[in-house]
Amino acid sequence: MYHLKKRISKAVLIFCLLAALVPDHQVNASSPPKSSNRNSVVFFHPDGMSLSHWTAIRMITVGPDGMTNWDGLPGMAIYRGHMRDALSATSNGGATSHAYGVKVGAGSFGMDDKQKIRSASGFDGSLMLEAKRAGKAIGLVQTGYIAEPGTAAFLARIEDRSRYEEIAKQVVMAEPDVHFSGGERFLLPKGAKGRFGEGERSDGLNLIEWAQEKGYTVVYTKEELKGLPNSTKKVLGVFSWSHTFNDETEEELKKKELPLYNPQAPTVGEMAEAALKVLSRHSKGFFLVVEEEGTDNFANKNNASGFLEAGQRSDKAVGLLNEFVKKSPRTLLLVTSDSDASGLQVLGLNAKIMPKDKPLPAGVKECAICDGQEGTASLPFLAAPDKAGVRLPFAIAWTGTADGTGGILVRAAGKNSGKVRGHFDNTEIYKLMRETLFK
Repeated sequence: MYHLKKRISKAVLIFCLLAALVPDHQVNASSPPKSSNRNSVVFFHPDGMSLSHWTAIRMITVGPDGMTNWDGLPGMAIYRGHMRDALSATSNGGATSHAYGVKVGAGSFGMDDKQKIRSASGFDGSLMLEAKRAGKAIGLVQTGYIAEPGTAAFLARIEDRSRYEEIAKQVVMAEPDVHFSGGERFLLPKGAKGRFGEGERSDGLNLIEWAQEKGYTVVYTKEELKGLPNSTKKVLGVFSWSHTFNDETEEELKKKELPLYNPQAPTVGEMAEAALKVLSRHSKGFFLVVEEEGTDNFANKNNASGFLEAGQRSDKAVGLLNEFVKKSPRTLLLVTSDSDASGLQVLGLNAKIMPKDKPLPAGVKECAICDGQEGTASLPFLAAPDKAGVRLPFAIAWTGTADGTGGILVRAAGKNSGKVRGHFDNTEIYKLMRETLFK
């Protein structure tokens, strides 16, 4: 018996030593941590927003001497967002790194190009799915359509980002507690009439009816969103046929008599506020990912007025989210983009060169493309008053229509925000969110 006990003790010792040598991400790879706390994370992704974009929002909102809500966030680090095979991130590749903590190829969407991946923790899925399995509530807020990767990559895996129907299906059937977006077209079958138009799904699925059968409340307008009862536990918001905004040039929107944003749709801040009301009732905390897509899409169309509207909406959302965090000390707020949309620069020349009351010259030598209030060759924008009460003119200059690497910052507030300093790789966004959720 003594020898048997001795052999067992040796076996236990060897097992413990071997376990200690196994990397953390390989231990219990299929079993996420059980959540015993109420720690929560809000990740806000105003797409395409570099430091230059935020500078433009400061000028138009509070002036050169003022402070935006984004300016007031205490945590700050330089964001490094390169991909495995490209210096500039794609929306889908960047979102995948945020969701999985893995450096992936630029063509990735919840995978590494066409290869299935585990997250950095070893979990077979994204951080959001890991949080859901651990018992936390999850939510997505998107001003674009439901298949936009900035949010969808947290719940969907796909080899081709253009397979919008499949992405929408995966997102809905992952059953987030809250999902707000546009994209009714990808939720209804062909021929089915919805609130905003006809469906386009080729598989015959009606994902809105599917959600209702699963107990979701479905809302379509900002008024219906505001009217949600306090007892709501699961809600699907479908706020437009495609995006909640019309991402075309100023000239095209004027010709078609279209607004920048569809009036029935709530703003990103209104969606986030409603999502927080539902998610914060959950006993084990929550994980919410919010994206303003208009900041990127309007910039990619070189629509300066559209971008400024989207950026101001983003800053209002930052203020709302920061106020929530101040009252909820166990919540981390992270704010960053993964790319610089179209190389925006604020061109603020003196009034002799850029008079307030004269349209910008068609060919301003200081920039490749210059936008004023109504596009090229229109009146310049006026900044909010400076300390002396003067409103100075400026134009928006673009380098092109593609997303670049740019000067991007990570900003943070709340729990663990003090760790946001120095440099922050895109994979570290995942690491800090996971640490906050589970430790």
